[in-house]
Amino acid sequence: MRSDEGRIQRGVKAAGCAALFLLMLCGGSSSCAQSLDRWSASWTAAGLQVCDRSLLPKLSFHGATLREVVHLSLGGTEIRLRLSNAFGDRPLRLSAVTVARPRAGEPGAIAAGTSLAVRFHGEAAVSIPAGAEYLSDPIALPVGALSDVAVSLAMDDAPPCATSHPGARATAFLAQGEHGADQHLAAPESFAHWYFLSAVEVENGKVESVVAVLGDSITDGRGSADDANNRWTDVLASRLAPLGVGVANLGIGGNRILNDGLGPSALARFDRDVLGTAGVRTLIVLEGINDIGDLDRDAEHTQVEHDSLVAALEEALRQMAAKAHEHGLRVLGGTLTPFVGSAYYHPGPRSEADRQKLNQWIRSADAFDGVMDFDALLRDPAHPERLLPEADSGDHLHPGTAAYRRMGEAVPLGLLLP
Repeated sequence: MRSDEGRIQRGVKAAGCAALFLLMLCGGSSSCAQSLDRWSASWTAAGLQVCDRSLLPKLSFHGATLREVVHLSLGGTEIRLRLSNAFGDRPLRLSAVTVARPRAGEPGAIAAGTSLAVRFHGEAAVSIPAGAEYLSDPIALPVGALSDVAVSLAMDDAPPCATSHPGARATAFLAQGEHGADQHLAAPESFAHWYFLSAVEVENGKVESVVAVLGDSITDGRGSADDANNRWTDVLASRLAPLGVGVANLGIGGNRILNDGLGPSALARFDRDVLGTAGVRTLIVLEGINDIGDLDRDAEHTQVEHDSLVAALEEALRQMAAKAHEHGLRVLGGTLTPFVGSAYYHPGPRSEADRQKLNQWIRSADAFDGVMDFDALLRDPAHPERLLPEADSGDHLHPGTAAYRRMGEAVPLGLLLP
């Protein structure tokens, strides 16, 4: 682990803005700062609009109970839910919401006597308008760091296009009828997608710190195993949890920085996904490989167009870092890992040169407070345009489980502590 940490560049600049930012808002009042810092994101899922029937359950959401199990990073004495209808075109109407502890060894089941009703300004039912996200009232469910929570949504009506995170890599369950408090769901449909739940936040009486990771499928965990919580961000969360630091995974598979595609672009979703994350103090940005790969995926482009793309990506990263700094966040850049050999993008010499050029800019630019050199960590020294064979999931684009562990273990924790 020490040798891998040595390959991740350190050199964090003394940003030190978060505490000053809060004091400026509060006029120096410590009680105001404590109020602002009460809630911290312990689990997150970046949303996008899903209308394609292949990404929606076969069963209808109408009159059904959706049960989703999420893996927390931080623990706390209370929790609250953030429910999202951000991409719906009509209200999401829920007759009841419950939380519980999952029953060990029984997928989709909850432990007896642990189910609690969730309220919204004291009411059990809630209607979330199109385009909105709602927070629940605090829920008296103590949770431990790195534990699981089951959230059940009893739905009266849902928009035809759901707010979803398709790359959940965690099994969710849907059954007809209202069964949120039932230990077992009768004959549920199961799938590896999340719907309508965007965050679980915790409170434990002290100021916490959250690391938000903005990324694409490599952060989303493509190549990791379902229900195993072995993305690189999960590995990082397991190291940070004893230090009171949480991790908010904001990766979306296929996401790009500049243009919408699979989900809104990183630029378009930045305010909601990053700045809207409760308790965030540090931002890691690991994104751009889809922008580079897409350019020549179907046809080759001129050198001028390649140069223009790299310049646009540099400016976009600089803009996101500046906006994060304005909100008191420390910002760390991640270099892009090799992808030559990918059958999806079949990158040529110009695309690989784009990656190398952008990585060099990330390493040397003054936009970031530190750099995580994942390229140096995972590239094959004999063929630096390719992933190490033992790091490759098999598609020559996404790291495998062992490589994700290596990424999560290589991040110097000193970069991420408050």
